[in-house]
Amino acid sequence: IDDLAEVDYSLNSLPAVFRQFIDLDLKGIVYPAGNYTGSPYVAAPFTIPDQSESMLYLAFSEYFFQTSSFAYYSAGAFNITIAEETCSYFNISTEIFGSIIPEVAKYSVTPYPVMLKLMATEIPIIRLEQDSFTVEIHGSMEVFAVLPDSTTQSLFAMNIEANTSLALNIFDQKLVGSLCLNRLQFSLAHSNVGFFEISLLENILSYILQTEVIPSANGK
Repeated sequence: IDDLAEVDYSLNSLPAVFRQFIDLDLKGIVYPAGNYTGSPYVAAPFTIPDQSESMLYLAFSEYFFQTSSFAYYSAGAFNITIAEETCSYFNISTEIFGSIIPEVAKYSVTPYPVMLKLMATEIPIIRLEQDSFTVEIHGSMEVFAVLPDSTTQSLFAMNIEANTSLALNIFDQKLVGSLCLNRLQFSLAHSNVGFFEISLLENILSYILQTEVIPSANGK
């Protein structure tokens, strides 16, 4: 697939050939690149509705997406750094955080650029639903001040729980995805600036994460 993941799409059984169609049962298991260890998930059987209006039908099981999530999590693909150097429109400083959290203003009198490090702490959970699928993410985010000598100083770290929905539709002969952020919750893990109410940060962090990490989000 890419440098991080590989897919085994070999046949599970001989093709079933009928008068009007051929039925191919493929494995669809995704592995971390070069690591063909067993998956922590169990594949459940499923059936494809009996339809014949189209020339080709493809069906992807929940197992396929679960193994994909496991492969990319194992490869560290969900570890993201957001900084001014990597995102030109990311312009958040300790001054902005300090205007919301007095403890940050006291800790960092001189304004410094801010860097965010996000990491998934568990394998993201993917569930298929009737017209969409949901992704549940458990992670952490650490906020750093970037000092003039390019070193970083940790300000605080938070735990994150997020739930998103993705609906797929065919529009103008193209597959279009609609991503919605259903829930985003924060809790303070540790702080080098002193204790503060996490509710003070929820609005600005929700805005940062929706803008930088999932720019197509159309939910709250």
